Amino acid sequence: MYVSMLDMLKRANAGNYAVMAINCFNLETARSVIRAAEKEQAPIIINLFQDHLLYHCDSQLITPIVKVLANRTDIQVALNFDHGQDVLFLKKAIDDGFSSVMVDASRFGLAGNIAMTKEIVEYAHPKGVSVEGEIGCIGGTEGAEFTKDSMYTDPFEAVQFVEKTGIDALAISIGSSHGNYPENMVPEFDFDRLKNIKNLTQMPLVLHGGSGSGEKNIIQAVKYGINKINVGCDFMNANIHALKDKLQQNPDINYYDLVDHVEQASMEIVRHYIQLSGSSNQN
Repeated sequence: MYVSMLDMLKRANAGNYAVMAINCFNLETARSVIRAAEKEQAPIIINLFQDHLLYHCDSQLITPIVKVLANRTDIQVALNFDHGQDVLFLKKAIDDGFSSVMVDASRFGLAGNIAMTKEIVEYAHPKGVSVEGEIGCIGGTEGAEFTKDSMYTDPFEAVQFVEKTGIDALAISIGSSHGNYPENMVPEFDFDRLKNIKNLTQMPLVLHGGSGSGEKNIIQAVKYGINKINVGCDFMNANIHALKDKLQQNPDINYYDLVDHVEQASMEIVRHYIQLSGSSNQN
């Protein structure tokens, strides 16, 4: 069934588990993620990154695809605009039928972040669309621009941000970074900061940059209050590895069979994260 993130994250918050949000960009990736969630009987969030929407599969095109897939299953499926940085694009996604959006406006400072996020909340909520906001800043691994301590979420700013915007979920920065980490590197999470933010806000919290964060970090993060975990790179890497392995085994494989194999193989990493997040059998 096609839903917003609101109810699924409220239930995750109450039940002390997390819902996985997997970055997709087309029919095949969305279908494999939903199939993996079906096998685990878990709610799932299909994330669409802004650049993918702009340059590959726009919101008017992807929305009916995900809606059809969602309404063919009994598990809860949300479609979320990930890292929306432009008001016009965010509103277009809402108008085109996205069930949730994430506002990325931390670059504007606290006042600017509050203003932009509140504008989207006021536009989205009357339409039944949930909104995720972000306080703090999450770095990326490209160019070794990892998240620094100065970019971590300030707990008291988080409270102010939540109160003044009316968001449904809060993305925080506690040590993860976007992208692929160098080999054998596992980030250190500031769990005391996480516990403090959870205690002050009592709301669904979101971890971005879940890929490569390590099983122990993921499990502990969920224990201390993370209710949504974003994973992109690990899922995309699983697709690439499955494609390479199959082509090496059979260079003359039919393209349809190749795509089908990649879909099936990529489901395993999604199931792994669902199990880590504690959302299996929580649909």
